[in-house]
Amino acid sequence: MHLDSREAVARLCDFFEHLTRERLGELGSLYTEQACFKDPFNEVVGVAAIRAIFEHMYERLDEPRFVVTQRLVDGDQAFLVWDFRFRFKGAGPQPEQTIRGGSHLRLAPDGRVLDHRDYWDAAEELYEKLPVLGALMRWLKRRASQ
Repeated sequence: MHLDSREAVARLCDFFEHLTRERLGELGSLYTEQACFKDPFNEVVGVAAIRAIFEHMYERLDEPRFVVTQRLVDGDQAFLVWDFRFRFKGAGPQPEQTIRGGSHLRLAPDGRVLDHRDYWDAAEELYEKLPVLGALMRWLKRRASQ
């Protein structure tokens, strides 16, 4: 079955924007069995391994959600620009955190994802927001720019 790339990407965006732990079982309908996923912390192959990454996300974070702000689709490839919003678990009252990033996707003829690579700056978007490590990261950033 051949699925229009724009429809496939729209379906994927809808999935991520409405993601819940209960919906993780749907990943097999969105990713091929041997799909590759890579981000600043992970590099895995297969739906089960991709699901494990999202399971871990739900174990460590409260209220994680994605907001896709832009999408570009060209043939069997797409690029998504997104905000990932969350709170750290067990940290008490805190402001919502936001990581801004992008995803490059390559699609199979059936519209499922073959390759998914996330791009975001872990230092700026995550480490700088942590209490102790954040101060060190900001200092290093200032020193490097001098």
